[in-house]
Amino acid sequence: MISTTNLSLQYGKRVLFDEVNIKFNDGNCYGVIGANGAGKSTFLKILAGDIDPTSGQVKLDSGKRMAVLRQNHFEFDEFTVLQTVIKGHSRLWQVMNEKDAIYAKPDFSDADGIKASELEAEFAEMDGWNAESDAATMLSGLGIDEKDHDKLMGDMEGSQKVRILLAQALFGNPDVLILDEPTNDLDIKTIAWLEDFLLEFKNTVIVVSHDRHFLDTVCTHIADIDFSKIKLYSGNYTFWYESSQLALRQRASANKKAEDRKKELQDFIARFSANASKSKQATSRKKILDKINVDDIQPSTRKYPAIIFKQQRDAGDQLLHVDKLNYEKDGEVLFKDLDLNVMRGDKIAVISDNSMAITSFFEILNDNLKPTSGTFSFGQTITTAYLPNDNSPFFDTDLNLVDWLRQYSDEKDEVYIRGFLGKMLFTGEETLKKANVLSGGEKVRCMVSRMMLREGNLLMLDEPTNHLDLESITAFNNSLTDFPGTIMFTSHDHTFTQTIANRILELTPNGCIDRTCTYDEYLSSDKVSELKAALV
Repeated sequence: MISTTNLSLQYGKRVLFDEVNIKFNDGNCYGVIGANGAGKSTFLKILAGDIDPTSGQVKLDSGKRMAVLRQNHFEFDEFTVLQTVIKGHSRLWQVMNEKDAIYAKPDFSDADGIKASELEAEFAEMDGWNAESDAATMLSGLGIDEKDHDKLMGDMEGSQKVRILLAQALFGNPDVLILDEPTNDLDIKTIAWLEDFLLEFKNTVIVVSHDRHFLDTVCTHIADIDFSKIKLYSGNYTFWYESSQLALRQRASANKKAEDRKKELQDFIARFSANASKSKQATSRKKILDKINVDDIQPSTRKYPAIIFKQQRDAGDQLLHVDKLNYEKDGEVLFKDLDLNVMRGDKIAVISDNSMAITSFFEILNDNLKPTSGTFSFGQTITTAYLPNDNSPFFDTDLNLVDWLRQYSDEKDEVYIRGFLGKMLFTGEETLKKANVLSGGEKVRCMVSRMMLREGNLLMLDEPTNHLDLESITAFNNSLTDFPGTIMFTSHDHTFTQTIANRILELTPNGCIDRTCTYDEYLSSDKVSELKAALV
């Protein structure tokens, strides 16, 4: 078990945590959530000992070992991949090196023999003889080829380093596992492997993630950071979100009797428990939901942006026609032979093993790239609105946000412009911030404001959830689900894709697959597997 006692952290006048007392028990997986800036990653760093609190303390039970997912991609460049993973168990790594040093001594003494014997016993107790094979198995599960295991970390690509550092954190069965955004840069297969690993993991996990599907799959509890406090809730993220929204609606109904409110919450818990009993999360862990106290459920104070996409006009029958579209970059085929007819109301998730293929496809459709061959044409009634993956060129200016957004609007009135910024949670003095000093999430929200002004009937979005907090992702998800027009998008957010898409388009170097179905149906389809095999 790991716990905090009267933990506080203050930067100047800003209080991030105030007298936080919380216990994380063995066998549970805790998802730490909170709005951007609430201190999620900072809290994990305090638990890991990387940041000292202003007051209070963190206590890890005696004899317990903690492992942390590190984000420094250059720290282990002089070590091999296999060594980097084993170093995740620092005491095992230390014993291995002490043994090697003793056996290498030219004047090996009786005292050395005794010390070596003690180290060998400790080494065996930590299952050291299987360390290399266990590390290799974990690396392979995370998509690192066996031929790369003896390479230096400095020779590995950034996305590979992410996986290796994740293997390092998971290695050696730590008692407490701390993970900050573990699914970043992972493909869907690797995320599924990680979910299965954590479902079988018997010890304590504390994780920060913006991936709702991941949180729903692995979490038994939610630790919500709000008002400089942290409160624990039983259940996964969706249960926390839906119950907090229900409580918020109840609070708005001031005349609703207490007993009526309690019964409504109890009915909700019963329905949720019945659904959850069919999930992997419920079958792998104890039925936490049975222990929920209705009085623990409180409204969230989160602010959700008002993302509302309107169409200036309905689309006609001709939306987008793509004929034999091909694209190569530096001699590499990213996709070929793409034939596509987009129908009114389609919500198409574009997927690929190579994200550059998807970005190139969207850039071609928006006339920012020329295809290698092939053609495409939009219908006369079509107005497009595009959210690119790389929005940096739009913010290379010192305009304030009002003037920045005004340049994309036919209506120049400041009240009108401020209204759109306000929907994206930019109010008061925030609207006078310079565009070139915005955070990643703020830039995306500005780009969404720009899209809403367009009133397009065909939306194109390349990784729209990047840099957004869970509140913005949820609002974005709901807006696209409700949008009556046509959408083409790509996202690594499983829930986002599953709940929006009604058609899947997969781009490959050998051809393309186009199926009308949901994302989960596509992933589990034997027919799709046959089509992929035929393309190779």
